[in-house]
Amino acid sequence: MRLEYQILAAVVLDLVIGDPRRFPHPVKLMGKLAMGLEPSFRKMIENPRWAGAATAFTVIVTTVICSAGLVFSFRLLDPLAGDLISVFLIYTGIAARDMVHHSSNVYRALEEGSLVTARRRVAMICGRDTDQLDEPAVIRATVESVAENVADGVTSPLFYAVIGGPVAIMAYKAANTLDSTFGYKNPRYQDFGWASAKLDDLANFIPARLTAVLVPVAAAILGLNAGRSFRIFLRDRLKHPSPNAGQSEAAIAGALGIELGGLSYYSGKPSNKPKLGDPLMSPAPEHALQANRLLLVTSGLVLALFLAIRFMLTRQ
Repeated sequence: MRLEYQILAAVVLDLVIGDPRRFPHPVKLMGKLAMGLEPSFRKMIENPRWAGAATAFTVIVTTVICSAGLVFSFRLLDPLAGDLISVFLIYTGIAARDMVHHSSNVYRALEEGSLVTARRRVAMICGRDTDQLDEPAVIRATVESVAENVADGVTSPLFYAVIGGPVAIMAYKAANTLDSTFGYKNPRYQDFGWASAKLDDLANFIPARLTAVLVPVAAAILGLNAGRSFRIFLRDRLKHPSPNAGQSEAAIAGALGIELGGLSYYSGKPSNKPKLGDPLMSPAPEHALQANRLLLVTSGLVLALFLAIRFMLTRQ
C-alpha cells in the first residue's frame, strides 16, 4: 500500500475512533521511558543539560529502532501486516478527534450553565490552573489549546508522516512527548528539559508556519474573517513565548475576532503572556466550536498540500 493511502486510512481512523483507549498507546510508552531514564542519566551525568540531552537522544533513538523494527518484522510476516501496523502507528500519532472532543465538552458544559464542569474539562487540555477561571477565561484557554494543537497534534505529525512514514511520525511524537514531559521552566527542568524543548521547537518550526498560513484560507471557507486572520498572524505571531505556538494562535485569534493570551496561573504562579489578536468580541462558547472547525478545515488543507507535494515528487 502506498504511503499516501496509509496516511489517509490513519486520518479516517482518527476521525472515526480517536485515540485507542484499550491499546498500549506509543506516546504513553514514550513518556514512561523518558521518566524511567531521567534518574539514571541524572546520576551518570553531572551537568543537567547534558543529562537531559542524553535522555532525549536515547528516547528518540529507541523510538526509531522500535518502530522501524516493528514495521520491518510485520512486513516479513506479510506485506498486508506491514501496511496495517504502519497505518496503526500513523493513526496513534494524530490527535484531531480527541482535541475536538475535549473542547466540545467544554462548550457543552458552558451551554448547560456549569462553569465548574467547564473548568474541570478545560483542565484536561491545558496546563494552567483552572479552578478560578471565569467563563471568558475558560473559553480563551480552550481556544488557545485548540489553536496550539492544530500543529502539535495534527499537522506536524502529518508533515513527518508524509516525509518518512510511520517511523518519522513516531520520532516526531517522541520529541513532542519529551517536551511535554521535561520542557518546563521550573527549577527541576529548567536545564534538564532544555534539549527537549529546543528539539520540539525545531521539529515544529516548518509545519507550524505552513499551518498558520493556511488558517486564513480555512477561515474564508468557514465564512470567518480571512483578511483579519492573516493580518493578525503577521502582526502577532512572534509575540508568543513559544516560537511556534504563536503562529496558529495569532491566526485563529484574528479569524475569531477575540484576544488570546494575558494573565494565567501555573501551579499557583502567575504568567502574563503577550496578548494576541484584538478584543473585537468577548470570548463566547461558540468560539470554541469555531476553533474546532478551523482545526479540522486547516488540517484538511495541510494534508491535501502535503500529499499533493509528495505525489508530484514521487512521480518524477
